[in-house]
Amino acid sequence: MDLLPAAFSHRQKVTTENKKEEKTFSHRSVLAQEVVDALRPCPGAVIVDGTLGGGGHAELLLEAGATVIGFDRDPEALSHASARLERFGERFRCFEGNYAEVNTLLAATGITQVDGILLDLGVSSYQLDTAERGFSFQREGPLDMRMGRSLSTAASIVNSAELSELVKIFREYGEEPRAMMMATRIVRERARGPITTTIQLASLIAAGVPSGPRHPATRIFQALRIAVNEEITSLQSALPRFANLLKPGGRLGVITFHSLEDRLVKKFFKKHAALEIDDPTWPAPRPNPERLFLLSKNWSLRPSAEEIATNPRARSARLRWAERL
Repeated sequence: MDLLPAAFSHRQKVTTENKKEEKTFSHRSVLAQEVVDALRPCPGAVIVDGTLGGGGHAELLLEAGATVIGFDRDPEALSHASARLERFGERFRCFEGNYAEVNTLLAATGITQVDGILLDLGVSSYQLDTAERGFSFQREGPLDMRMGRSLSTAASIVNSAELSELVKIFREYGEEPRAMMMATRIVRERARGPITTTIQLASLIAAGVPSGPRHPATRIFQALRIAVNEEITSLQSALPRFANLLKPGGRLGVITFHSLEDRLVKKFFKKHAALEIDDPTWPAPRPNPERLFLLSKNWSLRPSAEEIATNPRARSARLRWAERL
């Protein structure tokens, strides 16, 4: 049965260009077996992959018999995933868009509830390793950082935002303790001329800063990427929508890579899994009217030592998952 009309899908024919992409688009999905165990894919199950990327997690879900609906803002990722997963026929469809728009993206399909939802909030290896995408301070490229067809680039923020806005971005999204110093450097430098490349910004940030376990520009680049792609606001708005899309017994899994996202996901799950509310204005705890989820003992998972050894980029990943009541 064709669950999703072909007119609305992003499926593309496997062209010579697509085949070339398959060789160059590289990304190793983290916590792969943990995702499968958490979401329990099986024949007849419909699972949304809100951050399709290269299709690694989706492939495992499809191999287990599930139907997968994938979203991604990156046209290059969608093109690769379409070619990679073409063999699954109508059990796989993908759409270009932000996962926060899940209700709009699903509206044309007639599907109102699903059995599972996955978000992998990391940047793909392909995006990091492609200099012209501008995500990495280790490669010379334009200061871009857009995951999709976003209107603003990192360069536009760096060169146009007020000092106070830059400080806010660096503190809130990068948790950078030297936010004021870094923002002041940027404002002074851009007065001499625009800051346009990754290495130019990274060198400016690192000048005179003692080296440590991480590059001084790490948090700044993270903060700019989050701001450009509105990652935190997308996650905040999407989580309640995902909860409402899940069938009873359906599962939501979210892979995070930094504490800002992880705290948000953890707080959401705990808030909606608590049996009672301990309200100081009430004489005794009362039942939680917003309870939506059941949390198991292994609701928070980290990569194994073996996975980290073979894929060092997995070291900061964490999978949190919950089951809809």
